[in-house]
Amino acid sequence: QVQLVESGGGWVQPGGSLTLSCAASENTFNLYSVGWFRQAPGKQREMVARITSILATAYGDSVKGRFTISRDKTKNSVYLQMNSLKPEDTAVYYCNQAGPGGGYWGQGTQVTVST
Repeated sequence: QVQLVESGGGWVQPGGSLTLSCAASENTFNLYSVGWFRQAPGKQREMVARITSILATAYGDSVKGRFTISRDKTKNSVYLQMNSLKPEDTAVYYCNQAGPGGGYWGQGTQVTVST
């Protein structure tokens, strides 16, 4: 069973940048689409960005032009570069490897954008 570990969250001022990382325990991770999701208090979890095994990408409307997803198959990792952060980006960010039954999830990393 693959394990996913997110890192890179923290506090940043509006307009700032953060890069999140998702590291997988197995290289089969590289065969699957991987997504970043986020969940703010009182809100449903939403898809932020997704990248396929052949590096096709998709983004949620609220982050297009500001966030970039990428992956490094040599490191079994997926990244989320977040620029021009806004207070409404504040949430717990989760990494998901696609698969049966919803795939696998990491434990999440908190991102807080505030003054």
